[in-house]
Amino acid sequence: MKKYLKAAVFFLFGTSLAFSQSDNSLPVQTTIENGTIEGNYDVTNGISTYFGIPFAKPPVGELRWKAPVPAASWSGVKETKDFGPRPVQGLVFGDMNSWSDGVSEDCLTLNVWTPAKRSSKDLPVLVYFYGGGFVAGDASEPRYNGESMAKKGIVVVTVNYRLGVFGFLAHPELSAEASYKASGNYGLLDQSLALQWVKDNIAAFGGNPNQVTIAGESAGSISVSYQMASPLSKNLIHGAIGESGAGIRPTLAPVSLSEAENTGEDFLTKAGVNSIADARKLSAKDLLEIYQESQRFGFPVVIDHYFLPKTLPEIFAAGEQAQVPLLLGWNSAEIPGAAFMQGQPSSKNAFIAKVKQVYPEQWEEVLALYPHDTPQDVEWAATNLASDRFISYSTWKWFDLHRNHSEQPVYRYLYSKIRPDLVDRTRVSGLAGGTQSADTAPPVPKPIGAPHAAEIEYAMGNLHLVKDYAWTKDDFQTSETFLNFFTNFVKTGNPNGEGVPSWSAAKAGNQTPPVMIIDTESKEVKSESDARYLYHDRYYKNEK
Repeated sequence: MKKYLKAAVFFLFGTSLAFSQSDNSLPVQTTIENGTIEGNYDVTNGISTYFGIPFAKPPVGELRWKAPVPAASWSGVKETKDFGPRPVQGLVFGDMNSWSDGVSEDCLTLNVWTPAKRSSKDLPVLVYFYGGGFVAGDASEPRYNGESMAKKGIVVVTVNYRLGVFGFLAHPELSAEASYKASGNYGLLDQSLALQWVKDNIAAFGGNPNQVTIAGESAGSISVSYQMASPLSKNLIHGAIGESGAGIRPTLAPVSLSEAENTGEDFLTKAGVNSIADARKLSAKDLLEIYQESQRFGFPVVIDHYFLPKTLPEIFAAGEQAQVPLLLGWNSAEIPGAAFMQGQPSSKNAFIAKVKQVYPEQWEEVLALYPHDTPQDVEWAATNLASDRFISYSTWKWFDLHRNHSEQPVYRYLYSKIRPDLVDRTRVSGLAGGTQSADTAPPVPKPIGAPHAAEIEYAMGNLHLVKDYAWTKDDFQTSETFLNFFTNFVKTGNPNGEGVPSWSAAKAGNQTPPVMIIDTESKEVKSESDARYLYHDRYYKNEK
Protein backbone atom coordinates (compact mmCIF):
# COMPACT_ATOMS: atom_id res chain seq x y z
CA MET A 1 0.00 0.00 0.00
CA LYS A 2 2.81 2.37 0.93
CA LYS A 3 4.42 1.69 -2.45
CA TYR A 4 1.25 2.70 -4.29
CA LEU A 5 0.78 5.76 -2.06
CA LYS A 6 4.36 6.82 -2.71
CA ALA A 7 3.87 6.39 -6.45
CA ALA A 8 0.65 8.39 -6.32
CA VAL A 9 2.30 11.22 -4.39
CA PHE A 10 5.23 11.25 -6.82
CA PHE A 11 2.82 11.36 -9.78
CA LEU A 12 0.77 14.17 -8.29
CA PHE A 13 3.85 16.13 -7.28
CA GLY A 14 5.43 15.66 -10.68
CA THR A 15 2.23 16.69 -12.44
CA SER A 16 1.87 19.70 -10.18
CA LEU A 17 5.49 20.72 -10.78
CA ALA A 18 5.12 20.39 -14.54
CA PHE A 19 1.93 22.44 -14.43
CA SER A 20 3.43 25.12 -12.21
CA GLN A 21 6.41 25.50 -14.53
CA SER A 22 4.24 26.06 -17.62
CA ASP A 23 3.69 29.72 -16.66
CA ASN A 24 6.22 31.50 -14.51
CA SER A 25 4.73 34.97 -14.84
CA LEU A 26 3.75 37.29 -12.03
CA PRO A 27 1.67 40.38 -12.94
CA VAL A 28 3.74 43.55 -12.67
CA GLN A 29 2.79 47.18 -13.20
CA THR A 30 4.57 50.40 -14.00
CA THR A 31 3.39 53.91 -14.75
CA ILE A 32 4.39 55.75 -17.91
CA GLU A 33 3.33 59.19 -19.13
CA ASN A 34 0.03 57.92 -20.58
CA GLY A 35 -1.02 55.84 -17.57
CA THR A 36 -0.39 52.56 -15.78
CA ILE A 37 0.36 49.37 -17.69
CA GLU A 38 0.50 45.77 -16.53
CA GLY A 39 2.93 43.24 -17.93
CA ASN A 40 4.52 40.03 -16.72
CA TYR A 41 7.50 39.37 -14.48
CA ASP A 42 9.17 35.98 -15.02
CA VAL A 43 10.06 34.72 -11.55
CA THR A 44 12.64 32.29 -12.96
CA ASN A 45 14.84 34.76 -14.83
CA GLY A 46 13.96 38.17 -13.40
CA ILE A 47 12.87 39.65 -16.74
CA SER A 48 9.76 41.83 -16.91
CA THR A 49 7.96 42.15 -20.24
CA TYR A 50 5.43 44.67 -21.48
CA PHE A 51 4.08 43.93 -24.96
CA GLY A 52 1.83 45.93 -27.26
CA ILE A 53 2.30 49.31 -25.58
CA PRO A 54 0.71 52.02 -27.77
CA PHE A 55 3.11 54.87 -28.49
CA ALA A 56 0.87 56.64 -31.01
CA LYS A 57 -2.81 57.05 -31.75
CA PRO A 58 -4.13 54.48 -34.27
CA PRO A 59 -3.17 55.80 -37.74
CA VAL A 60 -6.65 55.20 -39.17
CA GLY A 61 -9.39 57.34 -40.69
CA GLU A 62 -8.18 60.92 -40.91
CA LEU A 63 -4.84 59.90 -39.37
CA ARG A 64 -4.05 57.53 -42.24
CA TRP A 65 -1.05 59.04 -44.09
CA LYS A 66 -0.27 61.57 -41.43
CA ALA A 67 2.72 61.90 -39.14
CA PRO A 68 2.07 59.84 -36.03
CA VAL A 69 0.34 61.52 -33.10
CA PRO A 70 1.39 60.58 -29.54
CA ALA A 71 -0.91 58.07 -27.86
CA ALA A 72 -3.80 59.37 -25.75
CA SER A 73 -3.69 58.84 -22.00
CA TRP A 74 -5.94 56.30 -20.28
CA SER A 75 -7.40 55.79 -16.86
CA GLY A 76 -7.15 52.58 -14.90
CA VAL A 77 -4.66 49.85 -15.82
CA LYS A 78 -3.93 48.88 -19.43
CA GLU A 79 -2.93 45.25 -19.85
CA THR A 80 0.20 44.92 -21.99
CA LYS A 81 0.87 41.18 -21.99
CA ASP A 82 0.36 40.34 -25.67
CA PHE A 83 2.07 41.59 -28.80
CA GLY A 84 0.02 44.11 -30.75
CA PRO A 85 -1.07 43.29 -34.31
CA ARG A 86 1.55 43.60 -37.02
CA PRO A 87 1.32 46.34 -39.66
CA VAL A 88 -0.81 45.67 -42.73
CA GLN A 89 1.20 43.64 -45.24
CA GLY A 90 0.82 40.75 -47.61
CA LEU A 91 2.89 37.58 -47.58
CA VAL A 92 5.80 39.33 -49.25
CA PHE A 93 8.45 37.00 -47.87
CA GLY A 94 7.14 33.50 -47.32
CA ASP A 95 9.76 32.82 -44.67
CA MET A 96 8.83 35.40 -42.02
CA ASN A 97 7.61 34.20 -38.64
CA SER A 98 5.52 36.20 -36.18
CA TRP A 99 4.18 35.90 -32.66
CA SER A 100 1.74 38.79 -33.05
CA ASP A 101 -2.02 38.40 -33.07
CA GLY A 102 -3.35 39.44 -36.47
CA VAL A 103 -2.80 42.33 -38.87
CA SER A 104 -4.15 45.83 -38.47
CA GLU A 105 -3.67 49.48 -39.38
CA ASP A 106 -3.85 50.05 -35.62
CA CYS A 107 -0.32 48.73 -35.23
CA LEU A 108 1.76 51.46 -33.61
CA THR A 109 2.87 49.60 -30.51
CA LEU A 110 6.20 48.65 -29.01
CA ASN A 111 7.50 45.94 -26.70
CA VAL A 112 9.84 46.14 -23.71
CA TRP A 113 12.01 43.52 -22.00
CA THR A 114 13.69 44.78 -18.84
CA PRO A 115 15.92 43.16 -16.20
CA ALA A 116 15.29 46.05 -13.80
CA LYS A 117 14.88 45.23 -10.14
CA ARG A 118 12.99 47.44 -7.71
CA SER A 119 16.01 49.70 -7.20
CA SER A 120 17.45 49.58 -10.73
CA LYS A 121 17.92 52.72 -12.77
CA ASP A 122 19.96 54.01 -15.70
CA LEU A 123 20.30 50.64 -17.44
CA PRO A 124 21.53 50.85 -21.08
CA VAL A 125 18.80 50.66 -23.71
CA LEU A 126 18.59 49.01 -27.14
CA VAL A 127 15.83 49.95 -29.60
CA TYR A 128 15.54 47.47 -32.48
CA PHE A 129 13.86 48.05 -35.87
CA TYR A 130 12.87 45.00 -37.93
CA GLY A 131 13.75 44.39 -41.57
CA GLY A 132 11.54 43.52 -44.52
CA GLY A 133 12.19 46.06 -47.26
CA PHE A 134 9.72 48.58 -45.75
CA VAL A 135 6.94 46.29 -47.03
CA ALA A 136 6.94 43.50 -44.42
CA GLY A 137 8.07 42.70 -40.89
CA ASP A 138 6.93 42.74 -37.30
CA ALA A 139 8.37 43.63 -33.90
CA SER A 140 7.18 40.30 -32.43
CA GLU A 141 9.31 38.03 -34.62
CA PRO A 142 11.08 35.55 -32.30
CA ARG A 143 14.52 36.28 -33.74
CA TYR A 144 14.20 39.87 -32.42
CA ASN A 145 13.12 38.72 -28.95
CA GLY A 146 14.83 40.83 -26.30
CA GLU A 147 15.03 38.35 -23.43
CA SER A 148 18.58 37.09 -24.04
CA MET A 149 19.98 40.61 -24.19
CA ALA A 150 17.90 41.71 -21.19
CA LYS A 151 19.49 38.89 -19.19
CA LYS A 152 22.80 40.66 -19.81
CA GLY A 153 21.56 43.87 -18.21
CA ILE A 154 19.97 45.80 -21.09
CA VAL A 155 16.47 47.18 -21.53
CA VAL A 156 15.35 46.08 -25.01
CA VAL A 157 12.60 47.73 -27.08
CA THR A 158 11.22 46.51 -30.42
CA VAL A 159 9.03 48.84 -32.46
CA ASN A 160 6.24 48.44 -35.01
CA TYR A 161 6.12 50.97 -37.85
CA ARG A 162 3.86 51.38 -40.87
CA LEU A 163 4.77 49.61 -44.10
CA GLY A 164 4.14 49.73 -47.84
CA VAL A 165 1.32 51.95 -49.09
CA PHE A 166 0.28 52.70 -45.50
CA GLY A 167 3.73 53.82 -44.45
CA PHE A 168 5.38 55.48 -47.42
CA LEU A 169 2.80 56.89 -49.87
CA ALA A 170 3.49 60.48 -50.89
CA HIS A 171 0.95 62.64 -52.73
CA PRO A 172 0.51 66.37 -53.52
CA GLU A 173 -2.70 66.52 -51.46
CA LEU A 174 -0.98 64.94 -48.49
CA SER A 175 1.87 67.43 -48.73
CA ALA A 176 -0.56 70.34 -48.94
CA GLU A 177 -2.38 69.36 -45.75
CA ALA A 178 0.76 68.66 -43.68
CA SER A 179 2.12 71.44 -41.47
CA TYR A 180 5.60 70.74 -42.87
CA LYS A 181 4.33 70.67 -46.48
CA ALA A 182 5.61 67.24 -47.40
CA SER A 183 4.41 63.64 -47.38
CA GLY A 184 5.64 60.06 -47.24
CA ASN A 185 8.14 58.67 -44.71
CA TYR A 186 5.36 57.83 -42.25
CA GLY A 187 7.02 54.57 -41.22
CA LEU A 188 10.26 56.41 -40.45
CA LEU A 189 8.31 59.08 -38.56
CA ASP A 190 6.73 56.27 -36.52
CA GLN A 191 10.22 55.14 -35.54
CA SER A 192 11.19 58.68 -34.63
CA LEU A 193 8.14 59.09 -32.39
CA ALA A 194 8.98 55.75 -30.75
CA LEU A 195 12.45 57.12 -29.96
CA GLN A 196 10.83 60.17 -28.35
CA TRP A 197 8.60 57.78 -26.37
CA VAL A 198 11.72 55.98 -25.18
CA LYS A 199 13.27 59.28 -24.15
CA ASP A 200 10.15 60.18 -22.15
CA ASN A 201 9.27 56.79 -20.67
CA ILE A 202 12.16 54.35 -20.53
CA ALA A 203 13.16 55.39 -16.99
CA ALA A 204 9.91 53.74 -15.82
CA PHE A 205 11.46 50.43 -16.93
CA GLY A 206 14.83 51.12 -15.30
CA GLY A 207 16.37 52.40 -18.52
CA ASN A 208 18.63 55.38 -19.08
CA PRO A 209 17.10 57.83 -21.59
CA ASN A 210 20.58 59.20 -22.21
CA GLN A 211 22.08 55.84 -23.18
CA VAL A 212 19.96 54.61 -26.08
CA THR A 213 21.46 52.56 -28.92
CA ILE A 214 19.38 51.91 -32.02
CA ALA A 215 19.83 48.81 -34.15
CA GLY A 216 18.26 46.93 -37.04
CA GLU A 217 18.81 44.54 -39.93
CA SER A 218 18.19 45.15 -43.66
CA ALA A 219 15.38 47.74 -43.81
CA GLY A 220 15.87 48.04 -40.06
CA SER A 221 19.55 48.85 -40.62
CA ILE A 222 18.55 51.29 -43.35
CA SER A 223 16.18 52.82 -40.81
CA VAL A 224 19.07 53.25 -38.38
CA SER A 225 21.06 55.11 -41.03
CA TYR A 226 18.09 57.43 -41.67
CA GLN A 227 17.44 58.03 -37.97
CA MET A 228 21.11 58.94 -37.52
CA ALA A 229 20.69 61.50 -40.30
CA SER A 230 17.34 62.96 -39.29
CA PRO A 231 17.21 66.23 -37.36
CA LEU A 232 14.11 64.81 -35.62
CA SER A 233 15.95 61.80 -34.18
CA LYS A 234 19.68 62.36 -34.07
CA ASN A 235 19.61 63.90 -30.58
CA LEU A 236 17.59 60.97 -29.19
CA ILE A 237 20.26 58.32 -29.79
CA HIS A 238 23.66 57.64 -28.31
CA GLY A 239 24.89 54.70 -30.37
CA ALA A 240 23.96 52.85 -33.56
CA ILE A 241 24.21 49.29 -34.91
CA GLY A 242 23.58 48.45 -38.57
CA GLU A 243 23.26 44.91 -39.93
CA SER A 244 23.35 44.90 -43.74
CA GLY A 245 21.89 48.05 -45.18
CA ALA A 246 21.98 51.84 -45.47
CA GLY A 247 19.74 54.28 -47.32
CA ILE A 248 22.34 55.03 -49.96
CA ARG A 249 22.17 54.29 -53.69
CA PRO A 250 21.41 51.66 -54.84
CA THR A 251 19.70 50.43 -51.64
CA LEU A 252 16.31 52.03 -50.84
CA ALA A 253 17.83 55.48 -51.31
CA PRO A 254 15.54 58.52 -51.08
CA VAL A 255 13.99 60.40 -53.98
CA SER A 256 12.87 64.01 -54.28
CA LEU A 257 9.49 65.03 -52.90
CA SER A 258 8.19 65.84 -56.37
CA GLU A 259 9.19 62.40 -57.69
CA ALA A 260 7.58 60.66 -54.72
CA GLU A 261 4.41 62.74 -55.10
CA ASN A 262 4.21 61.88 -58.80
CA THR A 263 4.62 58.19 -57.97
CA GLY A 264 1.83 58.33 -55.40
CA GLU A 265 -0.48 60.34 -57.63
CA ASP A 266 0.06 57.93 -60.52
CA PHE A 267 -0.63 54.96 -58.22
CA LEU A 268 -4.00 56.30 -57.06
CA THR A 269 -5.01 57.53 -60.52
CA LYS A 270 -4.40 54.10 -62.06
CA ALA A 271 -6.48 52.59 -59.26
CA GLY A 272 -9.38 54.92 -60.09
CA VAL A 273 -9.13 56.77 -56.77
CA ASN A 274 -9.75 60.47 -57.35
CA SER A 275 -8.60 62.04 -54.11
CA ILE A 276 -6.94 61.43 -50.78
CA ALA A 277 -10.35 61.86 -49.16
CA ASP A 278 -11.64 58.94 -51.25
CA ALA A 279 -8.49 56.93 -50.50
CA ARG A 280 -9.04 57.39 -46.77
CA LYS A 281 -12.54 55.98 -47.14
CA LEU A 282 -11.15 52.72 -48.52
CA SER A 283 -10.94 49.79 -46.14
CA ALA A 284 -7.50 48.49 -45.29
CA LYS A 285 -8.37 45.33 -47.23
CA ASP A 286 -9.30 47.24 -50.38
CA LEU A 287 -6.24 49.46 -50.20
CA LEU A 288 -3.98 46.46 -49.71
CA GLU A 289 -5.59 44.71 -52.70
CA ILE A 290 -5.11 47.79 -54.89
CA TYR A 291 -1.48 47.96 -53.83
CA GLN A 292 -0.88 44.26 -54.47
CA GLU A 293 -2.56 44.45 -57.88
CA SER A 294 -0.19 47.27 -58.84
CA GLN A 295 2.73 44.81 -58.36
CA ARG A 296 4.75 47.56 -56.75
CA PHE A 297 7.46 46.81 -54.20
CA GLY A 298 6.71 49.59 -51.75
CA PHE A 299 7.14 53.33 -52.14
CA PRO A 300 10.38 55.27 -51.85
CA VAL A 301 11.80 57.17 -48.90
CA VAL A 302 11.49 60.91 -49.53
CA ILE A 303 13.79 63.89 -49.14
CA ASP A 304 10.97 65.80 -47.46
CA HIS A 305 13.07 68.58 -45.84
CA TYR A 306 11.45 67.64 -42.54
CA PHE A 307 12.45 64.14 -41.45
CA LEU A 308 15.16 63.98 -44.15
CA PRO A 309 16.64 67.24 -45.47
CA LYS A 310 19.23 65.80 -47.90
CA THR A 311 20.74 62.52 -49.07
CA LEU A 312 22.74 60.54 -46.54
CA PRO A 313 26.10 61.19 -48.25
CA GLU A 314 25.37 64.93 -48.13
CA ILE A 315 24.31 64.85 -44.47
CA PHE A 316 27.20 62.69 -43.28
CA ALA A 317 29.82 64.53 -45.34
CA ALA A 318 28.69 67.75 -43.66
CA GLY A 319 28.99 66.13 -40.23
CA GLU A 320 25.30 66.77 -39.57
CA GLN A 321 24.50 63.19 -38.52
CA ALA A 322 24.25 61.95 -34.94
CA GLN A 323 27.79 61.99 -33.65
CA VAL A 324 27.67 58.62 -31.91
CA PRO A 325 29.65 55.35 -31.94
CA LEU A 326 28.67 53.07 -34.83
CA LEU A 327 29.00 49.31 -35.19
CA LEU A 328 28.01 47.89 -38.56
CA GLY A 329 28.68 45.19 -41.08
CA TRP A 330 27.24 42.76 -43.57
CA ASN A 331 27.27 39.06 -44.39
CA SER A 332 29.75 37.16 -46.50
CA ALA A 333 27.23 35.97 -49.10
CA GLU A 334 24.29 38.36 -48.85
CA ILE A 335 22.60 37.10 -52.01
CA PRO A 336 23.37 34.23 -54.41
CA GLY A 337 25.46 34.89 -57.49
CA ALA A 338 22.45 33.91 -59.60
CA ALA A 339 21.00 37.34 -58.80
CA PHE A 340 23.77 38.83 -60.94
CA MET A 341 23.99 36.08 -63.54
CA GLN A 342 20.24 36.31 -64.25
CA GLY A 343 19.79 32.81 -65.62
CA GLN A 344 23.21 32.48 -67.20
CA PRO A 345 25.42 29.53 -66.18
CA SER A 346 28.00 30.04 -63.46
CA SER A 347 30.98 29.72 -65.77
CA LYS A 348 33.98 31.92 -66.42
CA ASN A 349 32.90 32.88 -69.94
CA ALA A 350 29.32 33.57 -68.86
CA PHE A 351 30.52 35.73 -65.98
CA ILE A 352 32.79 37.75 -68.28
CA ALA A 353 29.95 38.22 -70.75
CA LYS A 354 27.58 39.35 -68.01
CA VAL A 355 30.07 41.84 -66.62
CA LYS A 356 30.59 43.28 -70.10
CA GLN A 357 26.83 43.64 -70.47
CA VAL A 358 26.29 45.35 -67.11
CA TYR A 359 29.46 47.47 -67.15
CA PRO A 360 30.06 48.13 -70.87
CA GLU A 361 32.57 50.93 -70.26
CA GLN A 362 34.36 49.65 -67.16
CA TRP A 363 34.15 45.88 -67.57
CA GLU A 364 37.93 45.40 -67.46
CA GLU A 365 38.17 47.18 -64.11
CA VAL A 366 35.28 45.17 -62.68
CA LEU A 367 36.74 41.85 -63.82
CA ALA A 368 40.05 42.77 -62.19
CA LEU A 369 38.26 43.46 -58.89
CA TYR A 370 36.39 40.14 -58.88
CA PRO A 371 38.78 37.22 -59.57
CA HIS A 372 37.12 34.58 -61.74
CA ASP A 373 39.71 32.08 -62.95
CA THR A 374 38.41 28.86 -61.39
CA PRO A 375 34.82 27.62 -60.99
CA GLN A 376 35.05 28.39 -57.27
CA ASP A 377 36.37 31.86 -58.07
CA VAL A 378 33.44 32.45 -60.42
CA GLU A 379 30.94 31.41 -57.77
CA TRP A 380 32.46 33.86 -55.29
CA ALA A 381 32.86 36.60 -57.93
CA ALA A 382 29.19 36.43 -58.90
CA THR A 383 28.12 36.25 -55.25
CA ASN A 384 30.31 39.17 -54.20
CA LEU A 385 29.19 41.31 -57.12
CA ALA A 386 25.52 40.52 -56.56
CA SER A 387 25.90 41.23 -52.83
CA ASP A 388 27.73 44.50 -53.39
CA ARG A 389 25.07 45.71 -55.79
CA PHE A 390 22.29 44.56 -53.45
CA ILE A 391 23.34 45.83 -50.01
CA SER A 392 27.02 45.40 -49.12
CA TYR A 393 28.29 48.49 -50.92
CA SER A 394 25.66 50.81 -49.43
CA THR A 395 26.51 49.57 -45.94
CA TRP A 396 30.21 50.12 -46.66
CA LYS A 397 29.45 53.67 -47.78
CA TRP A 398 27.71 54.40 -44.48
CA PHE A 399 30.77 53.01 -42.68
CA ASP A 400 33.12 55.11 -44.80
CA LEU A 401 31.14 58.32 -44.36
CA HIS A 402 30.90 58.10 -40.60
CA ARG A 403 34.54 57.16 -39.98
CA ASN A 404 35.69 60.04 -42.19
CA HIS A 405 33.24 62.66 -40.89
CA SER A 406 33.04 61.88 -37.20
CA GLU A 407 35.34 61.70 -34.21
CA GLN A 408 33.33 58.74 -32.92
CA PRO A 409 34.59 55.13 -33.14
CA VAL A 410 33.33 52.97 -36.00
CA TYR A 411 33.54 49.16 -35.85
CA ARG A 412 33.05 46.97 -38.93
CA TYR A 413 32.29 43.25 -39.14
CA LEU A 414 31.85 40.57 -41.79
CA TYR A 415 29.53 37.82 -40.62
CA SER A 416 30.63 34.51 -42.14
CA LYS A 417 29.05 31.61 -40.23
CA ILE A 418 27.31 29.18 -42.57
CA ARG A 419 24.05 27.93 -41.05
CA PRO A 420 23.64 24.21 -40.34
CA ASP A 421 21.20 21.97 -42.18
CA LEU A 422 17.47 22.49 -41.89
CA VAL A 423 15.59 20.23 -39.50
CA ASP A 424 12.84 19.75 -42.09
CA ARG A 425 14.39 18.83 -45.43
CA THR A 426 11.14 19.64 -47.26
CA ARG A 427 11.80 23.34 -46.59
CA VAL A 428 14.38 25.79 -47.91
CA SER A 429 15.94 28.96 -46.56
CA GLY A 430 14.39 32.22 -47.71
CA LEU A 431 15.80 35.69 -48.34
CA ALA A 432 14.29 37.21 -45.17
CA GLY A 433 16.12 34.80 -42.88
CA GLY A 434 13.45 32.16 -42.28
CA THR A 435 12.31 29.10 -44.21
CA GLN A 436 9.51 28.21 -46.58
CA SER A 437 8.18 25.15 -48.32
CA ALA A 438 10.42 23.91 -51.11
CA ASP A 439 7.28 23.49 -53.23
CA THR A 440 6.61 27.24 -53.29
CA ALA A 441 10.17 28.57 -53.36
CA PRO A 442 12.67 28.88 -56.21
CA PRO A 443 15.64 26.49 -56.09
CA VAL A 444 18.25 27.59 -53.56
CA PRO A 445 21.93 26.88 -54.25
CA LYS A 446 24.10 25.43 -51.50
CA PRO A 447 25.38 28.42 -49.51
CA ILE A 448 29.04 29.34 -49.76
CA GLY A 449 28.82 31.94 -47.01
CA ALA A 450 26.34 33.61 -44.68
CA PRO A 451 23.27 34.84 -46.57
CA HIS A 452 21.17 37.92 -45.94
CA ALA A 453 19.44 38.02 -42.52
CA ALA A 454 21.18 34.84 -41.31
CA GLU A 455 22.93 36.67 -38.46
CA ILE A 456 19.89 38.07 -36.62
CA GLU A 457 19.16 35.20 -34.24
CA TYR A 458 22.89 34.79 -33.57
CA ALA A 459 23.42 38.46 -32.73
CA MET A 460 20.32 38.65 -30.51
CA GLY A 461 21.04 35.33 -28.76
CA ASN A 462 17.89 33.68 -30.05
CA LEU A 463 18.97 30.42 -31.69
CA HIS A 464 16.82 28.55 -29.15
CA LEU A 465 13.71 30.35 -30.43
CA VAL A 466 14.35 29.56 -34.11
CA LYS A 467 13.50 25.90 -34.58
CA ASP A 468 14.17 25.60 -38.32
CA TYR A 469 17.87 24.76 -38.16
CA ALA A 470 19.78 21.91 -36.51
CA TRP A 471 21.95 24.20 -34.39
CA THR A 472 25.29 22.84 -33.20
CA LYS A 473 27.75 23.73 -30.46
CA ASP A 474 29.61 25.89 -32.98
CA ASP A 475 26.45 27.87 -33.71
CA PHE A 476 25.84 28.57 -30.03
CA GLN A 477 29.48 29.56 -29.61
CA THR A 478 29.24 32.00 -32.52
CA SER A 479 26.01 33.38 -31.13
CA GLU A 480 27.49 33.97 -27.70
CA THR A 481 30.39 35.90 -29.23
CA PHE A 482 28.11 38.00 -31.42
CA LEU A 483 25.67 38.68 -28.57
CA ASN A 484 28.55 39.77 -26.33
CA PHE A 485 29.87 42.14 -28.99
CA PHE A 486 26.41 43.71 -29.24
CA THR A 487 25.80 43.94 -25.50
CA ASN A 488 29.25 45.39 -24.84
CA PHE A 489 28.62 48.02 -27.48
CA VAL A 490 25.18 48.92 -26.12
CA LYS A 491 26.67 49.30 -22.63
CA THR A 492 29.84 51.20 -23.51
CA GLY A 493 29.89 52.21 -27.19
CA ASN A 494 32.70 49.68 -27.62
CA PRO A 495 32.28 45.95 -28.52
CA ASN A 496 35.41 44.91 -26.66
CA GLY A 497 35.28 43.13 -23.33
CA GLU A 498 36.11 39.97 -21.46
CA GLY A 499 35.78 36.75 -23.43
CA VAL A 500 35.65 38.23 -26.95
CA PRO A 501 38.42 38.82 -29.51
CA SER A 502 39.99 42.28 -29.62
CA TRP A 503 38.25 44.54 -32.16
CA SER A 504 39.84 47.79 -33.36
CA ALA A 505 37.93 50.84 -34.50
CA ALA A 506 38.52 51.90 -38.12
CA LYS A 507 40.51 55.05 -38.78
CA ALA A 508 39.65 57.72 -41.31
CA GLY A 509 41.17 57.15 -44.73
CA ASN A 510 42.60 53.69 -44.00
CA GLN A 511 42.46 51.70 -47.26
CA THR A 512 42.70 48.36 -45.40
CA PRO A 513 40.61 49.01 -42.29
CA PRO A 514 40.18 46.39 -39.57
CA VAL A 515 37.23 44.02 -39.98
CA MET A 516 35.99 41.54 -37.39
CA ILE A 517 35.25 38.21 -39.08
CA ILE A 518 32.45 36.77 -36.97
CA ASP A 519 32.40 32.97 -37.21
CA THR A 520 32.97 29.95 -35.00
CA GLU A 521 36.44 31.36 -34.42
CA SER A 522 36.06 35.12 -34.71
CA LYS A 523 39.11 37.24 -35.49
CA GLU A 524 40.11 40.68 -36.69
CA VAL A 525 41.72 40.99 -40.15
CA LYS A 526 42.62 43.80 -42.50
CA SER A 527 40.07 44.34 -45.25
CA GLU A 528 41.09 43.18 -48.70
CA SER A 529 37.86 44.19 -50.43
CA ASP A 530 37.62 47.96 -50.13
CA ALA A 531 38.82 48.52 -53.69
CA ARG A 532 35.51 46.98 -54.83
CA TYR A 533 33.54 49.51 -52.81
CA LEU A 534 35.66 52.44 -53.96
CA TYR A 535 34.85 51.43 -57.53
CA HIS A 536 31.11 51.30 -56.81
CA ASP A 537 31.39 54.64 -55.04
CA ARG A 538 32.26 56.12 -58.43
CA TYR A 539 29.78 53.93 -60.29
CA TYR A 540 26.82 55.04 -58.14
CA LYS A 541 28.15 58.63 -57.94
CA ASN A 542 28.10 58.69 -54.15
CA GLU A 543 31.60 60.10 -53.61
CA LYS A 544 31.75 62.55 -50.71
